[in-house]
Amino acid sequence: MTSHGKGATGEPVSGSGQGLRRTKSIEQSIRDTDEPDTKLKKTLNSWDLTVFGVAVAVGAGIFTLTARTAGNVAGPAVSLAFVFAAIACGLAALCYAEFASTVPVAGSAYTFSYATFGEFIAWIIGWDLILEFALAAAVVAKGWSLYLGEVLGTASPVATIGGLDVDWGALLIVVVLSVLLVTGVKISSRVSLIITAIKVAVVLLIVVVGAFYIKAANYSPYIPPAEPAESETGLTQSLFSFVTGAEGSNFGWYGLLAAASLVFFAFIGFDIVATTAEETVDPQRSLPRGILGSLAIVTVLYVAVTLILTGMVNYTELAGDSSTLATAFELNGITWAQQIISFGALAGLTTVVMVLLLGQSRVLFAMSRDGLMPRALAKTGSRGTPVRITVLVAVVVAVLATFFPIGTLEEMVNIGTLFAFVLVSIGVVVLRRTRPDLKRGFRTPLVPLVPILAVVACLWLMLNLSVETWLRFVVWMALGVIVYFAYSRRHSVLGRQQAGLE
Repeated sequence: MTSHGKGATGEPVSGSGQGLRRTKSIEQSIRDTDEPDTKLKKTLNSWDLTVFGVAVAVGAGIFTLTARTAGNVAGPAVSLAFVFAAIACGLAALCYAEFASTVPVAGSAYTFSYATFGEFIAWIIGWDLILEFALAAAVVAKGWSLYLGEVLGTASPVATIGGLDVDWGALLIVVVLSVLLVTGVKISSRVSLIITAIKVAVVLLIVVVGAFYIKAANYSPYIPPAEPAESETGLTQSLFSFVTGAEGSNFGWYGLLAAASLVFFAFIGFDIVATTAEETVDPQRSLPRGILGSLAIVTVLYVAVTLILTGMVNYTELAGDSSTLATAFELNGITWAQQIISFGALAGLTTVVMVLLLGQSRVLFAMSRDGLMPRALAKTGSRGTPVRITVLVAVVVAVLATFFPIGTLEEMVNIGTLFAFVLVSIGVVVLRRTRPDLKRGFRTPLVPLVPILAVVACLWLMLNLSVETWLRFVVWMALGVIVYFAYSRRHSVLGRQQAGLE
């Protein structure tokens, strides 16, 4: 089926290496996108990708995370924390932009890793992304259900059937958006554009109205004096605290850095743009624009909201776990804001769920096409979408969101994302050395400095996650290793080609 020789550049055409380190060449990855039965339809442009990036990053966090972080950790300096977080995220985004424009194939970090580190590491990162996207979609779907209850003025959309709590709101949103994704990615993009426009309009309305209530005195002190933080013990403390015995503090410069670690996760989402590479008309140009453009827009929105928020009220009035953006408006007598903010959050979470489902299906699609998951799943329908995988993902996410209280597992999303960032950043350096001949639509500046800084920033953020999150992550990875050796290694298309079986 596929040549095992070398191309004009002298590089392997199908793959190289043996066993766990066998890599799939860039050329072969791109050729696989033309297989009739597994071909995705190319319909997306730079604008579509930017919308997807903004759609997944601007969710309920802009209405809740900003207030809690300001009141409990950073004070008015929360706006600076967002800038720091954006810089750290931007470093990883630059690496993603180069990889995505060089390897315009579905799968994002999984596909990039297959070309640089080999099959086993690619499997590990793919397994990691499965956890990240599926769990994130379920968590956000449950959040959507809660906001639906607020907008409708009812209790949480949960019904008890046969003694089992069924979150019908979460089930509804997963089913509706999955049907939309099966219909076509371009239609999904248009729906995402409309809903994203609505939630951005809500954010801008809040900024404009709130600007009239700013009091300059509320910005002083911009970085409040440091205060001892409530220390966590055992498995709930951060891995850094567990290893070093260090105790953190709120406010001050340490609090500012801690806030940057917290709000960093508000930017997560641009990496999902890379999963749509195969469905992009001009990936070399559109992917970098979509990734970096969406990050820039989100940064401006978050900084604007935090400046308005901390200018409207003194940060001490935002302390506690129940503070939201609506709190600042209520304290200024703007009582209608709660309903508007709830509506904005509902719209925001709608597109977040949709783009997460999209990312999950595309990663699983790439793994299935390579044989690391059942190849039958990779078959595309008449509309050029992976129908079987989208339905499978919908069922899994619907079960998680409908019947399970996810709660503390949210941090699992964060550690999975950061792990992917680290590998992609290292991969840029590796591919520059092993394949300098490749056409790169975008080149990460200052290599290897930028990738190294991205790795350092991501590892620091990972160290600030709890010990129990690390333990759960290790258990999930161990399960992935078992699945790889029990199934994926023997069914790998690349492995079978090298063995002469295909």
